Amino acid sequence: MAQQTAVEWLIEEIHKNMGVWIPQHIQEQAKAMEKEQIIKAWNNAYYIGGANGSNDWVNECELTDNAEYYYNETYNK
Repeated sequence: MAQQTAVEWLIEEIHKNMGVWIPQHIQEQAKAMEKEQIIKAWNNAYYIGGANGSNDWVNECELTDNAEYYYNETYNK
C-alpha cells in the first residue's frame, strides 16, 4: 500500500475537519513542491553519504532517476 504524503494528509484533514475544499490548482502545486523536496532530499542524502556510505560521485541524471523511482514506488504516483 502506498504511503500518503504530508500534503495529501493535510488536504484530507482540512476537508474532513473543517469542510473546506482547497482549489485543485493549489493542491497540485503543493503536491509538486513536496515531490520536488522529497527528490532533493533523496539526492542530497545519496550524494553526501553515498549508496554504500561512500562519497562516490554519481551522475546527476542517475540520482534524479533513482529519486523519481523512490518517490513513485513509495507514494504510488
